[in-house]
Amino acid sequence: MPPKSSVTRLSRFIARRLPGARARREAEVRAAAEAEARATTEAMARTLVETRAATEALVRTMAESTAATEAVARAAAGSAAESANALEHRLSTLDGMAQRLTQMEALGRATAMDVAEVRLMLAALSLPDPALWQGRPAPVEGAPGTDIFPMSTICRQESFDEPWFAWWTRELGERLRYHRKLWEFTFILQALWERGAIRPGARGLGFGVGMEPLTAWFAAQGCQITATDMAADRAEESGWISSNEHASGKAALRRPAICPEALFDANVEFRNCDMNAVTDDLTGYDFCWSACAFEHLGSIEAGLRFVERSVETLKPGGWAIHTTEFNMSSNDQTVDDRDTVLFRRRDLEDLQQRLEARGHRVAPFDFTPGVRPIDRYIDIAPYRSEPHLILALWGHQTTSIGLIVQRGP
Repeated sequence: MPPKSSVTRLSRFIARRLPGARARREAEVRAAAEAEARATTEAMARTLVETRAATEALVRTMAESTAATEAVARAAAGSAAESANALEHRLSTLDGMAQRLTQMEALGRATAMDVAEVRLMLAALSLPDPALWQGRPAPVEGAPGTDIFPMSTICRQESFDEPWFAWWTRELGERLRYHRKLWEFTFILQALWERGAIRPGARGLGFGVGMEPLTAWFAAQGCQITATDMAADRAEESGWISSNEHASGKAALRRPAICPEALFDANVEFRNCDMNAVTDDLTGYDFCWSACAFEHLGSIEAGLRFVERSVETLKPGGWAIHTTEFNMSSNDQTVDDRDTVLFRRRDLEDLQQRLEARGHRVAPFDFTPGVRPIDRYIDIAPYRSEPHLILALWGHQTTSIGLIVQRGP
């Protein structure tokens, strides 16, 4: 152990030196802390500067991106507008071309019809020798025939030259002449007669009867007749009243020379009827008829539907006899969009299939054209009172055809 004096001296030395060392140490620590604080502060400042710079760069980038986006949007909008304008121009051009094409097609159809009309007019110049038709057919004695119309058939001169035709003409109080309307009346009467449908008490339904004499004749035989025609306002719009082809009521159908007034009043009722919408209460008839009426219903399909509907007004076994316009010149081109349509062979064969599919019977069609002199003459508008079996209508050679249908069980 050191001597006491030495310890004392050492203690005194330490006591003198210790405050200075502590101060230096504290100063060193403070200096180091300050240096570290300055370094940290400087680093944070640099980070803030860098962050600010990065933020400013990001802001500039976003601004540039926004500007670029806006520029792209403006360019796209301009391009879309240009594209829309170009598309509109193209569509307008195509529309114009379609309109011109439609006009050219219409012109082509009109031209074809004109050419056909000219051909028919040239054929019409060959009017038969008056000796063949003036004052003819010769009136002869006769009676209703039997098995005259086993088939649905077209109008031909051969019918006019038969005794049964002269008999029916006299019954109706008509003048014997070569006119297809007269053939239509006799076809309806003869077809019903030979099928036993005309008898006292039989119920008959006439469609579009106009001013025809059939209602009075049926009533004179004791048949109970419902005669129908379109409403007067529609008939006036369609021109049927001005042409004296519309029945406005029961009085228009009176024919005292055919049927006495009292018998007519007892056996005939009249009502308006839209042939495109025949009402359900018209039912239970023994026969029905129409004479060149259903070609005026607006279209070929409307006419075919009417015939189907007319059969439904009958009792099972009842007879529907109708006449209409037949296109003799084409089984392809026809008229289907005018106030008078022309039925082709294929239209009537389609009707036959539709009716037979429902269980009805259709007398087979005979489309064979006549070969006698009046059969070869084509009448043109304004139409002659005679001869008038075949006519030119909108470029087509047409005549009348009769249909015979029996309702199934």
